Amino acid sequence: MKTYKNKIAAALLASLVLAGCGTDTSAAAPAVEEATDAVTEQAQGLIEEVIENSTLADILSRGYINFATEGTYAPYSYHDDNDELVGYDVDIARAIADKLGVEARFTETQWDSIIAGLDAKKYDAISNQVSITDERKEKYLFSDPYTYAYGVLIVTDDNTDINSFEDVDGKKLAQTITSNWAKLGESYGAEIVSTNGFSDSIQLVLQGRADGTINDNVTYLEYLKEQPDSKVRIAAQSEDASESAVLIRKEDVDLQAAINAALKVLVSEGKLKEISEKYFGEDISSAS
Repeated sequence: MKTYKNKIAAALLASLVLAGCGTDTSAAAPAVEEATDAVTEQAQGLIEEVIENSTLADILSRGYINFATEGTYAPYSYHDDNDELVGYDVDIARAIADKLGVEARFTETQWDSIIAGLDAKKYDAISNQVSITDERKEKYLFSDPYTYAYGVLIVTDDNTDINSFEDVDGKKLAQTITSNWAKLGESYGAEIVSTNGFSDSIQLVLQGRADGTINDNVTYLEYLKEQPDSKVRIAAQSEDASESAVLIRKEDVDLQAAINAALKVLVSEGKLKEISEKYFGEDISSAS
C-alpha cells in the first residue's frame, strides 16, 4: 500500500511543481499559486485515501487507466486520417492519466452500452461527454466538469428582429422535433420546422425557410470551425450550462479524488484551455 500511496502523491505533487514554475513574476501568479496550493493539499490527502484493492490502487499497480469512449463521436472521440484515436475527450483523458503517472488506454464502445460496461467493470471510467444529471448522480460519481455547454439561439447575421429567446414568439425555428431544444423553442411561442439534425437546421436558416435554430454552443463552435464564413450569429445564450465530466463507479471515491486533483493541475497549467481551443477555437472547459 505504501508504494501506491507514494506513487499517486509523487505524480500529482511533481505536476504541481511544474505548473508553478516560472509563474512567480507573472500577473497570474496569485491565482496559480492558490490553485496549486489547493491541489497540493488534496494530493497530500490522497496519500491517506488510496484504498487497498480499490480501482485506483489497481490502476497504479498495473500502470494504466482504461477509459471507455465511443471513437465515432467527432470532435470528442474519433479516428483521424491516420486511424489514430483523437478528440477532445481523448486528449483530456490522456492528460489526466499523465498527471496520475500512468498510461491512458481506451475501450471503444457504443453509447447505448457504455454505462453498462462501467457497471460490469470492463473499464475504469468513461470519458465521452457524459452529462451530469441528478439521476446519474444517484448511481455514479462524476469528476469535476470539463465541458460547459450553453443553449444558443442562432440566426442569420442580417437578422435584426431576433435578439433574445422571447423574440422567437410567432417565428419559425428549425429543430429536431423530439429534441429538448424544440421544446424550449415551443415554450417561447415558436413554430417548429422539423429537421433531421443541426446540419439541416442551419441550412434552412441560411435559406430563409426558418428564422432561427436553437442548439448547444459547442455544436455551433464546431460548425463555425468548419464553416468560418457562414453568415450566422448567436442572438441569445442561456444562463445555465449543461456540464459533462468523467463518469466513475459509485464506490471509487479515491479515483474520483485523484482525477479531480489532476484536473485542477491541468486547469492551473492552462492545459484544459489549450485542448479546448485546439478542437473548438474557444474555451469550453470552464463556465462563462
